[in-house]
Amino acid sequence: MVGFKHTLWALLLTMVTGMAIAQNNTNSPYTRYGYGDLSDQNFGNSKAMGGIAFGLRDGAQINPLNPASYTAIDSLTFLFEGGVSLQNMNISGGGVKLNAKNSSFDYLAMQFRLHRRLAMSIGLLPFSNVGYTVSDTQTATDPATGNTTAYARNYTGDGGLHQLYVGLGVKVFKDLSVGVNASYFWGDITRSRTIYYPNVSGAYNFVQQATASVSSYKLDFGAQYTKDIDKKHSVTLGVVYSPKIKLGNDYDVTTQLVSNSTGTVETSTSVAPDATLALPNTYGVGFTYNYDKRLTIGVDYSLQQWSKADFGVRTTDESIRADFDETYAYCDRSKISVGAEYIPNLLGRSYLAHIKYRLGAYYTTPYYKINGKKATREYGVTAGFGLPVPRSRSILSISGQFVRISGQEATFVNENIFRVSIGLTFNERWFFKRRVE
Repeated sequence: MVGFKHTLWALLLTMVTGMAIAQNNTNSPYTRYGYGDLSDQNFGNSKAMGGIAFGLRDGAQINPLNPASYTAIDSLTFLFEGGVSLQNMNISGGGVKLNAKNSSFDYLAMQFRLHRRLAMSIGLLPFSNVGYTVSDTQTATDPATGNTTAYARNYTGDGGLHQLYVGLGVKVFKDLSVGVNASYFWGDITRSRTIYYPNVSGAYNFVQQATASVSSYKLDFGAQYTKDIDKKHSVTLGVVYSPKIKLGNDYDVTTQLVSNSTGTVETSTSVAPDATLALPNTYGVGFTYNYDKRLTIGVDYSLQQWSKADFGVRTTDESIRADFDETYAYCDRSKISVGAEYIPNLLGRSYLAHIKYRLGAYYTTPYYKINGKKATREYGVTAGFGLPVPRSRSILSISGQFVRISGQEATFVNENIFRVSIGLTFNERWFFKRRVE
């Protein structure tokens, strides 16, 4: 009972902390496009291994990116996992350099076995994050008089989408497992743009805010096949698929003209045009090799067909369309990851012999375009540890990640990100009978 209370309190603390800091977790100007920055949704061990997950099969940690992995858990184990991240971001481009520090809630989940061939997982994950402020100054020339007037433009955005999933994994045969996650999606994305004239008395400032409120469901499927080559060598092949879906949403646009002199709203209009938002078909395949339960090496590849996802706001008002309508502005997103984990000695007496040492790297392309061109390339290297918690079966996962987001045009910004992620896996033996002498 003491172990249960400690586990419950720790999980509640993780959840409350995560929710409190999840509101401000990005400052990237690239989140102005689409749904913003897509969360990787990796858990503690996967984060430090370059993000590999599709072929990763570990009964001591949760892997929601392939629900077939749930069947790796044994019959006596109940898993809880929670994680948070801290990051430092340096943005440079156009002669401007900025620094931003953020924190984020990464995940909260549990997993347990229902039957010797059936396991279940429930979890809360971020899906995307939006957070940016971009400003510039322009000049307009009056064709009649030739006089120029300076004005400023300001673009801001915040919000994101969240995902609550319930997943089942089924062991069809000894070596083959399949699984499915059913997820509920919700969240708000708000974008604002302002045009104001700081030096013109009596002018009217233009303020427009567009908000997309999403509420929808999706399914993700997965399979894993594990083959034991001999007593020490085994390989696992994993595949995943997520079908394309349209997201239920409410889309609202409010436009105001505000007096520059008095600050009062002179006119205000609100419309609710029909918006089509979608998530694309996603395919993934992963392969892992395991030696003596001490060394794991893996590689993943995924493809998201954003170019075939439907986006649009059905209205004849071009000023409304400009805020969220990015039809034909998306491209397929691919990602390749490699990673490894090594445990020196499972039977060793020293604490260092039981630490899980992890290393990885990845490369990915964006799902959005700017001016008809792919905007960036993203590279990342990762490293970390899985630290056993003394006198328990729990694991503290700590990882560091360096990310380089490189703009593909001279006018695009570059981002360097250093991120530290901390995850705690509570591994409790709940389903066994205690013997009393």
